[in-house]
Amino acid sequence: MEGLSIVAVFVILVIVTIVKGVRIVPQGDKHIVQRLGKYHCTLNPGLNYVVPYIDSVAYRLTTKDIVMDIPSQEVITRDNAVIIANAIAYINIVSPEKAVYGVENYVIAIEKLIQTALRSIIGEMSLDDALSSREHIKAKLKEGISDDIADWGITLKTVEIQDIKPSDTMQASMEEQGAAERERRAAVTRAEGAKQAAILEAEGRLEASRRDAKAKILLAEGSARAIENISSAIKEKELPATYLLGEKYIEAMRDLAESDNSKTVVIPADLIQAVRGMISRG
Repeated sequence: MEGLSIVAVFVILVIVTIVKGVRIVPQGDKHIVQRLGKYHCTLNPGLNYVVPYIDSVAYRLTTKDIVMDIPSQEVITRDNAVIIANAIAYINIVSPEKAVYGVENYVIAIEKLIQTALRSIIGEMSLDDALSSREHIKAKLKEGISDDIADWGITLKTVEIQDIKPSDTMQASMEEQGAAERERRAAVTRAEGAKQAAILEAEGRLEASRRDAKAKILLAEGSARAIENISSAIKEKELPATYLLGEKYIEAMRDLAESDNSKTVVIPADLIQAVRGMISRG
């Protein structure tokens, strides 16, 4: 019975030893093996063998691309504008032993490195350039941190500016500034319209005055020619002059009679004699 117990213990020990000596690494992973606390080797995907009780798997890392969401942060531009910016990075671990032994925590290290580089790049740009130059920021960001994380055995596949926008306070100021600018343009437009209207009105009055003066000159010239023609035709003859003055006198009396301000019209009894009197006075 005692011998059977010893055999059972021996079998269990053998099984445990085999289990500890065999390591199966899944596809897409790599395992870091330490021997007595010191880095020994890196296990690739598949079936691997290690020395039981001496070797141990200390770290398990993925070889697939890792997506890192860089938290939003406030960044001050060159013209002292505050904007909110965040990014997203895709990294790949090509040397697992460097990633675990070269830096305490590569995820936090890369995150802080990208945030610092992002602040530095945007800090050299104006607000308008920062909001419209995502590709430029992306290129400089990738160029700035690729060499640094390469020392940790990590490759930066790409980095994208996920969001970049003015802060709430800055956005409110920009909206107020935009509203003021639109109001200024509207005022300028209204003033320009009033100016053009005044100019057109003045030009209209000037043109009307010119035409009125020209009409008066033409009427005066016509009247002068008519008087000359009448004088030439009448000469010393009394009857035609009497007829013309009588006609004008009758028209004047008719207009006076039709006027609202006149109620009584006095017509001379001897109209012809009255006209003759006017001619003789002339």
